[in-house]
Amino acid sequence: MKIYDCIIIGAGHAGCEAALASARMGCKTLMATLFFDTIGQMSCNPAIGGVGKGQLVKEIDALGGEMGLAADRTAIQFRQLNASKGQAVRSSRCQSDRKRYKLYMQDVVRRQENLDVLETKVGELLVKQGRIVGIRTEEGRDIACRCVVITTGTFLKGRIHIGRQITPGGRIGEPNSTRLADNIKDLGFEILLFKTGTPPRLDGKTIDFSRLEPQHSDERPIPFSFRTPFIPADQQLLPCHITHTTEKTHEIIRANMHLSPMYSGQIQATGVRYCPSIEDKIKKFANKQSHQIFLEPEGLDTDEYYPNGISTGLPVDVQEQYVRTIPGLENVNINRPGYSIEHGVVPATELNHTLETKKIKGLFLAGQINGTTGYEEAGAQGIIAGINAGLSAKEKDPFVLGRHEAYIGVLIDDLTTKGTDEPYRMFTSRVEYRLIIREDNADRRLAHHGYTLGLLKEDDYRAVGTKYALIDQEVKHLRSTRVAPQKVLNDILRDAGSSPLRQPILLSDLLKRPEVRYAMIADYDGLLKSFPPEVIDQVEYEIKYEGFINRQRKDVERFRHIENIKIPQELDYEQVHSLSTEIRQKLKRFSPANLGQANRIPGVTPAAISILMVYLRKYYALKAAQQLTPPENSVDTF
Repeated sequence: MKIYDCIIIGAGHAGCEAALASARMGCKTLMATLFFDTIGQMSCNPAIGGVGKGQLVKEIDALGGEMGLAADRTAIQFRQLNASKGQAVRSSRCQSDRKRYKLYMQDVVRRQENLDVLETKVGELLVKQGRIVGIRTEEGRDIACRCVVITTGTFLKGRIHIGRQITPGGRIGEPNSTRLADNIKDLGFEILLFKTGTPPRLDGKTIDFSRLEPQHSDERPIPFSFRTPFIPADQQLLPCHITHTTEKTHEIIRANMHLSPMYSGQIQATGVRYCPSIEDKIKKFANKQSHQIFLEPEGLDTDEYYPNGISTGLPVDVQEQYVRTIPGLENVNINRPGYSIEHGVVPATELNHTLETKKIKGLFLAGQINGTTGYEEAGAQGIIAGINAGLSAKEKDPFVLGRHEAYIGVLIDDLTTKGTDEPYRMFTSRVEYRLIIREDNADRRLAHHGYTLGLLKEDDYRAVGTKYALIDQEVKHLRSTRVAPQKVLNDILRDAGSSPLRQPILLSDLLKRPEVRYAMIADYDGLLKSFPPEVIDQVEYEIKYEGFINRQRKDVERFRHIENIKIPQELDYEQVHSLSTEIRQKLKRFSPANLGQANRIPGVTPAAISILMVYLRKYYALKAAQQLTPPENSVDTF
């Protein structure tokens, strides 16, 4: 009988990244999905990236994942968000061709070595002595494996709500997964319910675009993948359009609020705070007279549009009424109604940082089952779960990213250490060290991991090394080269609103001036530079923000020591008598692996961390006296 190293349940964004990662590491991998045709499906909006999310996509790419490449190959518009702000908070976003995106991903899955696909519905996890040994399909077929990654998205106990109508399902027209949910609960896991939603899809032929504000692609599109050399000009074909709700829109929604599943009491699940339904917006922002809507094209081969901003669970007739009060949509036809969907979630505090469950060895969870929302958060968890499932199957050490290394590290640490009582979405504001873990340097930070794990090809990894050797060389050159006052340069500085030179100055000090750009000084040592834009961007950033970057690196070093102070899993917190009962309960519940994680548990005070640090010092001293080997780095860090 064939035994798989890893079985991936689900084939959305988390499932695809998990399966590809496992297979590329040389593991025999099976992807179990209801339908091959829905692999890589964009269930909600036809877009990749966004604030905080673009960083996740670039990190997935740097590790050797597929989402960035898929976005680059199938996008029809590129924009960099927060472009007027500092590099640390800039995030990439693209409009995708929904159909072409999933076809691209299906082709990649089809061609991937070591990866089989089985169209089936998984009903049960097979567990023996606290460890995964296989799965059982609803048809009764047992398949043996060493590890399982569950990436069920909204299908776990999924229920679709349109007004008072309730339909079991994970997406419109697709069945949900209840037997697997019941099995997970029987294995001792708590199942919560979260809610998300989607807007109606509109017939573009019935939209009056003459009344709307177009939003075009950036003149210089920035690819998501460092393996994409450039975006062809003819790929950026369709703009988005902006419109707004009106007071009439709000009147209709307010009059029918009792029919909304969220406000009628029909849905008890927790909704998405940062991507609210139009009902939520009207209710919570009662004084606001209008809300912005982005009309996003679904692709090049369809007239369908996605009205981002009016997600709803109201009845179909109410949707038709209020949509037609929006400028440009007065005569619009709805192709498919919007709906609310509630789905099962396992508290992420049940997981280790590897995304392996604490209760069952070899069982990993990734994506919306962990309480997140968004393709990018799902893909990020998927690649980490797939990597660690592959490493576990090979009996190798796990792979974990820290908060100082990646947005992915922040995402997973937030989920597993703090948990979430609402659908979690990544933002730049969640990241303490965003000056040093930026979009533009994701490949520098993470490509060596992707290469070492076997997900990145050698040529791609070498290209990263060549790029950063060029950047470092130019930064060093600017810090060691002086330029003397001269008329041409001074005229350029005056035109830019900067003071002219009166004495020789380092090029790096000149570039630190806010008004000065690299192009203004690039050839004043007699060597005209013709670097690619991405190289110039990073050279400028390293020089202009040098002081801030160095300060943040010192912060990382200052706090890293408590991350290295391990807390043994067998530690009895009841013996730490100086801790309050409440804090002992929190520590027992979350079971942090180190003091850094303990420090981030809500309600655990700095005083409690100090008490715990003193206790651990004595604990390890006693272990050393008993000639027992303490965990690596556990003693030296004190």
